[in-house]
Amino acid sequence: MAGLSKSRLMSWHQCPKRLWLEKHRPDLLQFSAATQAAFATGHEIGEIARQLYDPDGSGVLIGVAGDMAAALRETAAALARPAATPLFEATFERDGLLIRADVLDRKAARLVEVKSSTACKDEHVIDCAIQAWVLETSAVPPESVALAHVNNQFVYQGDGDYRGLLVEKDLAAAILAPRQQVPGWLAAARQVVAGDCPDAAIGRRCKVPYECPFMAHCWPQTDYPLDTLPGIGKRLDELLARGYRDVRELPEASVGGKEALRVWRAARSGQPEPADPVRAELAALGWPRYYLDFETIGGAVPRWAGTRPYQPVPFQWSLHVEPAPGQLEHAEFLDLSGGFPARAAADALLAAIGTAGPVLTWTGYEKQCLGTLAAFCPEHADALAAVVERLVDLHPVVKRGYYHPAMQGSWSIKALLPVIAPELDYARLEGVHDGGGAQLAWAEAVAPQTTAARRSELRGQLLRYCAHDTLAMLRVVNFFSIPVEGQCLNGSRLT
Repeated sequence: MAGLSKSRLMSWHQCPKRLWLEKHRPDLLQFSAATQAAFATGHEIGEIARQLYDPDGSGVLIGVAGDMAAALRETAAALARPAATPLFEATFERDGLLIRADVLDRKAARLVEVKSSTACKDEHVIDCAIQAWVLETSAVPPESVALAHVNNQFVYQGDGDYRGLLVEKDLAAAILAPRQQVPGWLAAARQVVAGDCPDAAIGRRCKVPYECPFMAHCWPQTDYPLDTLPGIGKRLDELLARGYRDVRELPEASVGGKEALRVWRAARSGQPEPADPVRAELAALGWPRYYLDFETIGGAVPRWAGTRPYQPVPFQWSLHVEPAPGQLEHAEFLDLSGGFPARAAADALLAAIGTAGPVLTWTGYEKQCLGTLAAFCPEHADALAAVVERLVDLHPVVKRGYYHPAMQGSWSIKALLPVIAPELDYARLEGVHDGGGAQLAWAEAVAPQTTAARRSELRGQLLRYCAHDTLAMLRVVNFFSIPVEGQCLNGSRLT
């Protein structure tokens, strides 16, 4: 049916051009993996909300997806049954603006919008204001409006009871002003849809409050985009408005701090910084050397007793070991049982990691993971604390002493590896090639409906990805241990 949905009006609010493209050029949509994961999280929280707001099962889910006309009819039929409350995904229309209400409590005349975030945000207020405006002329105008979001202090007891996972914020006062603006927003959005593609300045709004799926279409294709400049922040819009599109175009006075100047100089020269400072630090590492990486799962809805929303729990690790120069071993752990993996992960790690020698990581995430394992396995707390004392974070070492223009303003290992070891580029991995993909693969692998063949395939992808992370760190150390081609300071050679 013709009309604008609430989500389309929210798109207009972020950028009129986004709305026009959604309506007229959906073929250009490119949702990132992070956005797709956010959609999945939203669905997961929605299912829990239906349990919490309908404990006796008397409610009705308006289950027509993608057919707003059918959803309107189904909602009208549910409203004709007085006992049917609450309603979930109830669909309403006013002046051609369509909404689907997460929770409509008819007895209390209450609208509840459910979000998977851990706090109420400005865009949530606008979202609720739009819904309240549509509902105020309906057969069930709400007397109160609330936002239910995830309580990140909730601790799951493992008994299937998620009461307390969501907390509500009353938005009655907050939506008063934006509610009055909805008719004007709707009129402006209709003009955009009916006209030619509007001009719209690119900038920070392309990622705030949501990453726009048309960025690849709207942003200029350049070797060094402005948003790769470290610390650019709020200055991005100003510099784009002044006509700059590439880091190399910027005058030095507009670049920013020391880190940004490093990126700017390298982009203009096309040359990397010398790696000597990195070599000096890494040459002092002792033996044996351990390269450690964890993969974790931590969704909005806790799975295991004692865990909180979004708390990352290690389910996998990879450990490459150099006992001595020229020697290489590998150990790994992966739990796809669906059971709580922390204790088995800790047991296996402590058996493999020894008691002496540096444990190399990339950023401080592994330290956090070791702390999580210690919290869940107090019998191993001292041994895990001893591992923490051995940690050597490669990220700040490399960041202090090396930068290549192809790293595009980032010192992540995924940005560094194509420069120093292109054959290990993460883009070459099949299936899982980043942490978000690892979480999605784990969730699919432990799902009851997943076939044994598919689970085996996912296991292989996860093992290859995690091992790739630790092999990548080993290759980094090896690269920066070579003062001249073919000669290693430590005498080892990676094959």
